Formats: sequence, structure tokens, C-alpha cells
Amino acid sequence: MDDQLLYLCNRLISIFRKIEGSGMRCISGYRVPLFLFVKPTADPYNSNVMDEYNNYNNYNGYGGGPGEGDQGGNGYNRGSGGGNNGGNNGGPGRDPKNRQTIYVLIIATLITILGMSFMSKAVTKSTTQEITYSQFLKMLDEDQIAEVEITEDQIDITPKSEDGKASLLMTYYTGIMEDPDLVSRLEEAGINYSHKIPDRSSWIISTIVNFVLPLVLVWGLLTLFMRRMGGSGGGIFGVGKSASKAYVTKDTGVTFRDVAGQEEAKESLQEMVDFLHNPQKYVHIGARLPKGALLVGPPGTGKTLLAKAVAGEAHVPFYSLAGSDFVEMFVGVGASRVRDLFNDAEKNAPCIIFIDEIDAIGKSRDSRYGGGNDEREQTLNQLLSEMDGFDSSKGILVIGATNRPETLDKALLRPGRFDRRVIVDKPDLKGRIDTLKVHAKDVKLDESVDFETVALATSGAVGSDLANMVNEAAINAVKAGRQYVNQKDLMDSVEVVLVGKEKKDRIMSKEERRIVSYHEIGHALVSALQKNSEPVQKITIVPRTMGALGYVMNVPDEEKYLNTEAELHALLVETLGGRAAEEIVFDTVTTGAANDIEKATKTARAMVTQYGMSKKFGLMGLETIQDQYLEGRTVMNCSDETAASVDEEVLMIL
Repeated sequence: MDDQLLYLCNRLISIFRKIEGSGMRCISGYRVPLFLFVKPTADPYNSNVMDEYNNYNNYNGYGGGPGEGDQGGNGYNRGSGGGNNGGNNGGPGRDPKNRQTIYVLIIATLITILGMSFMSKAVTKSTTQEITYSQFLKMLDEDQIAEVEITEDQIDITPKSEDGKASLLMTYYTGIMEDPDLVSRLEEAGINYSHKIPDRSSWIISTIVNFVLPLVLVWGLLTLFMRRMGGSGGGIFGVGKSASKAYVTKDTGVTFRDVAGQEEAKESLQEMVDFLHNPQKYVHIGARLPKGALLVGPPGTGKTLLAKAVAGEAHVPFYSLAGSDFVEMFVGVGASRVRDLFNDAEKNAPCIIFIDEIDAIGKSRDSRYGGGNDEREQTLNQLLSEMDGFDSSKGILVIGATNRPETLDKALLRPGRFDRRVIVDKPDLKGRIDTLKVHAKDVKLDESVDFETVALATSGAVGSDLANMVNEAAINAVKAGRQYVNQKDLMDSVEVVLVGKEKKDRIMSKEERRIVSYHEIGHALVSALQKNSEPVQKITIVPRTMGALGYVMNVPDEEKYLNTEAELHALLVETLGGRAAEEIVFDTVTTGAANDIEKATKTARAMVTQYGMSKKFGLMGLETIQDQYLEGRTVMNCSDETAASVDEEVLMIL
């Protein structure tokens, strides 16, 4: 059996040397155990773009009111990709996936054979012991032997136990000697002896049972484990391979015609697309392709859709992945994936690289923004190096998307890396109308539909909100048994998206309904009596799922971008009109005005700290906005005494 083991090991070592000599090398830059000399392969990933609702100020809610909620947006399912190109140190024309599999299986085979041999010898030594021929003869003379079996190369000896029977706990063996008197001595001692006939097939069966079957089992389990850990694109050691999904033109299926409400952003990106189509006319005059474009804007405005539209218009390969795909539990993997991504891009140039949520790896190294993560900083440093190193004349365009530009590293934002910052903001009135038309192009509409009215009622909505409203309107039409969507379906869908569905099963007492009615009438009366208030379109006391027991819907006559001090004062009066109606009619107050008070306080504080509408503080800026495109929270930048004075000023205004 040792000869068989030695033969198998020699064969495996010779195969290993052939593979190693054919070009398998150690990948530099990986902090992995020394035996992991493998080329990483791709990992699939699935990335979703989630859209959230924005806060709307044109609803006066009762009992919590509208304005908050979470809604999932459209996701883009991306499979594995990245191709089978050679790595940084691998030679061209070789398949790293196959080399990796062979290499790992050879290592597993050697370890398995050595382990089985060690275990087999340990078990054998515990039940079988080798003795000398003289010890065998001594045992024979002392009548300590029960049975003897003579084979081609040894004599197997079964000793007697205390009761004179054959002992199965320990057996002995010794080598064959030229002893013609052995048989006669066994006869005289009365020992049962035999000569074993050699069976040539037993060697094959023994090899299959002891080595082949365990190896097949180990190979199968290892292969399954590699696929489960590494995905369909590679094995467990494919952590350093780029996880990008390479799209071709027909796969994106998106062009600039599918993007509405972002005309300025489309214009900036169309110039880059034209450069990819006709680079010579730009090179002739001395212009060069911008290395990168950073798409910045609130969630749901269509940053990912714009990037896919660029790829669809440019007719070039489109590598898409999220910033979190560079982050793994292994140190150095992120930097390796960046290198691999740009290597693939250079081989397929001209092409576009789109990194969504780039703030996951591009966050500032300043400790104020959570710096100090070595792995993320290594990945960022590699990204900075790659964006400085590749030649823009090859036609590689990097597009990043984020809604937290203030957290990005300054080195990443400088010209030469991201040359352009494209703002993808909330659409204006015309943009919302165009967006509604784009999302409703496949929806059957009747002649009563007026997109301008819907757009006026959805000031502050983003593209994902509008798409959801059109879909909800279509669902409402189906529930009503109609073949076409009408204007009522669209307006109802606006309310469903912004304040939730009607809670028809909520039973309110007569007194509570009376309080809610007077509260909402208070809002409406104040709005009607003031010249600077927006017109009231709808009043309802039907509870909604987002917490409102009733609300007043104001719709402006036109889109406005500025508010005067008089308009803000009118807004404050209308917001608190419901609470005043409760005090006048019922001579008491309820908890239902909580949302009104919160909104009024926020507006009054902004008038004092941001808009310079306080006589006491004048034009002094006392607050700054953080996370402009996300929460929009404010931070006071004044002393505690001044902050206390601000509170007094806000109280006086209210």
C-alpha cells in the first residue's frame, strides 16, 4: 500500500510541476495563505436602487399628518460578469478559472492522501505489530500461536488468548525466511496454517475503496463548496475578481428618450456620448474626453437610469457595479477588484464604467466623515491611482453616482478624475409633466387626464414617486373595472403615494369626527381669507394609513421657486389655523395638531437662522444644512447663548 501511495503522490507532483511551469503565478497584493496561488474570478451580485419619499409641505395633516414614509424604487438585477480575462500577472490566453480549479483539487488530493495514509498507519499499528523471525520461532516453541497464514512477502501470526483460542486484539507479522523445516515444525505443534493464494483484483479494489472513492467525495464537496461561496463566476478564491456586470447595448434597453425631467443633465452627458461616437473632431481641435462624471442628486431622481441611457446611446460596453461590491471581509480585495475592473475596461475600450453609490468607497479620509478604515482607504487609493493612470484617449469614461457628495474625498472630486459634476435634482413643473408622460406611455388613458394638474399637486416629487403614482392609477382603474385610466385615478394615486390608503375600517366616535372636521375647516378658512395662501383643492376627514386623521390639500396656481416673508407668515398662520379652530369651538386643544406644530416650528426656525427674516439677528447665518440630498438636517453653528435666543425668537414668531 505504501508503494501505491508513493506512486500516486509522484504522479500528482509531476502534474503539479507541469501546471506550475505553464504559467501559474502568485498574485501579488493579496493577503492570503501561501497555498492560495489562484486567479480570482467574478462574483455575482444583485444590486437594488432604493427610492424614498420626500417631505411635502403642501399638505396640512391632522393626527400626525403626511409627509413621511418609505417606498422601494425600481431595482436593476445584475448578474455575474467580468469575462475570463487574465489577471494582473497571469499570461494571456489562459483560463484562470480552470487553472484555479485544477490547482485547488491537486492540493486537496495531496492533503487527503497524506491524511488517509497517516490514519491508516495509526490504525494498523494499534492492532498489528512486526516481530523478528526468531521471536516467531520462540512463540512457536512456547505454544503461543493459534494460526499462521503465509503470503508472498510475509507471515501473518495470530496468537493465542488466555483461554487457548485465537486472539483478535493483536496480530503479528514477520518476513519470509528460507526455512525448509517450518512446515514440519507447524505440523508438530498442531497449529492451523495455510498459504494465501494471491488475488490480483484485490489491489484494484483496495485502491478504489481506500483512495479513489474518498478523493472523489472530497473533490465533489470542495467543488460544491467553491461554487456556493464564490458563485457561478468562480470559486471561493474569486474574491479579488471584479464583480461588475458587463452590459451590451441591447441589454441596457435604455436611451435618453426614456429619461425625462433632467434636460440639463442629459445635455452634459450627451456631449460625452458624442465624444465616444466621434472622438476625432474633438481631438482635432485639442479637446479630450472627460475622465469622469459624478451624478449627484436625491434618491429616486434617475441617476442610475441616466447612466444606463448613456451606455444605450453610446453603443459601447457598460460595466455597472455598486461601491459596496469593492468591500469584502478580506484585506486588499477591494484594491484588487479596482485593478481588475480597469484592466477589463482597457481591453474593451471604448467603454463606460458606472459605480453606483460611490461614497461607499470614496468617503473622505478625514476622521470627521468616518475615516480610518484601512481597507476602504486602500480601495480608494487604488481607485485614485487608476483614474490618474488610464489614458482618456482610449475612450474609457467613469461615471459615479451618489447622494452624499459632501462626504467624498477631495482628491476624488478634483478635475482630472471626475471632471464634471452633473446635478440630477428634483424635476420642476415641466420636468414632472414630461416624466409622467414617459411613465404613462404604455398606460391606456382617457381624454380627461391632465398631467399638468397632477404635476402641480406633486411639487417636490422625484421620478420614482411619479412612476409609482402612474402605476397606482392603473391599479385603481383595474379595481374599478374600467379599461382606461382617468383623472380621478391619477389624483387618488397621488394621495395614496403621499399619505397612504384610506383606513375605512377605522371607527371614530362622533365627537372625534366633529373635532377633526372643525380642525380641517380651520385650515381651509384661513387659507381662503389670506391673499398669500395657496388655493385649497380638497378637504377630507377620512383617516389614512400614514397616520393622518384628515388633511387639507393645497395646490398652487403656478410653480414657485422663491417665497416672500409675507408668504411664509401666511403659511404659518394656515398651518396653525386648525389648532386655533379647536380652541375657539371646543375651548380646549387635542394632540392632533402635533404635525402642524412641528412644521410651523421648522419654518419659523428657518426664517430666523437661514433666511435672515429676524430683526434681532438680521442677516446672520446661524444654521448650515447637512446631507443636502438626503435628510437635509440642519446644524447650529453658534454659541449656546445664541441658540437660546434663537429659540426665544422662534417662540415669538409662532
